Amino acid sequence: MVRGAVMTASPRSCRKRLPSSRPLTGSIVRERSGDEGGLTKGRLAAFLTALAGSAVLGIVAGLIWAAVAPRPLLQEIAHGEAELVNAETTSFIVADAWFALIAAVGGLITGILGYRFLVRRAGAAATIGLVLGAVGAALLAMWVGDNIGLGTYNHLLATSPTGAFFHSSLALGAKSTLAFWPLCTSAVILLGETGARRSAQAAGRGRHRQQEEPDASGM
Repeated sequence: MVRGAVMTASPRSCRKRLPSSRPLTGSIVRERSGDEGGLTKGRLAAFLTALAGSAVLGIVAGLIWAAVAPRPLLQEIAHGEAELVNAETTSFIVADAWFALIAAVGGLITGILGYRFLVRRAGAAATIGLVLGAVGAALLAMWVGDNIGLGTYNHLLATSPTGAFFHSSLALGAKSTLAFWPLCTSAVILLGETGARRSAQAAGRGRHRQQEEPDASGM
């Protein structure tokens, strides 16, 4: 007669194993950063930095425009009245062309520096700040250029004798050139984001091929 063996369960074997907190092999673990969701301090700082930097560039651009743009020559014909010496002068067109060139260069600088130091770190908040800052920079450049020398022009117009010659103040005729600054800034940011996405996709395909090659060789 075979007696049934009595088996005693060990206290250790009765304990339930708790699930491990370690990630499984091959699982994707995403790090949580403080910048995810909402307007954090970092994003707000990037937004304000973009606005302030664009404003500084706008002031510099206005000073450059005032220095290089030509002004038409006027002649005093009566007290407080003056007329163009040469009605066919190209000073107005050249001044607008200079502003368009300066605005385009300013937009490129804003986009390149902004994308390099702000957009890659703060994302959409920096992009919005750069675009809004570009609009403000263009308006600020026009305002600075228009007001430099305006006081002197008004003084000469009011005090010069009849027949005196003096130059007019600077004024932007083609207001459409204001769009050059934000358009160039947006184009640079768009090209940068497109290039970054393509590079990331190419790197991902390269890693995928490297993972497939060992599997194929082991078969």
